[in-house]
Amino acid sequence: MKQHLMKRLILLAALAAGSAFAHHGWSEYQADKPLDLSGTIEQAGYEQPHGFVRLKTADNKTWLVVLAPPSRMESRGLPPDKLVPGQKASVHGYPHRSKGDELRAERITIEGKTTELR
Repeated sequence: MKQHLMKRLILLAALAAGSAFAHHGWSEYQADKPLDLSGTIEQAGYEQPHGFVRLKTADNKTWLVVLAPPSRMESRGLPPDKLVPGQKASVHGYPHRSKGDELRAERITIEGKTTELR
């Protein structure tokens, strides 16, 4: 009986640790320092747990822009065919505390259409 209980506890602990690792916390982003970036999408991913674009700005810096989950982007009118290399985009979001080239996007504008991501 004790062995069965111990196996369950170990399994639950492993599952909890795995899900915590898979989803990063938003506290790593500086909500008090919003940024607005514009540039050209160099690469895009419409994948779980969050979509992303690599956005090259006018100063030749490439940002990793973390977007919403694909289901949210789709339901709010941002299909994957809008996130393509060469497309111009503007984003409003929050920079990462320790990664100087990462931004969590609150909204993205492509072809004059703004999509709220959060």
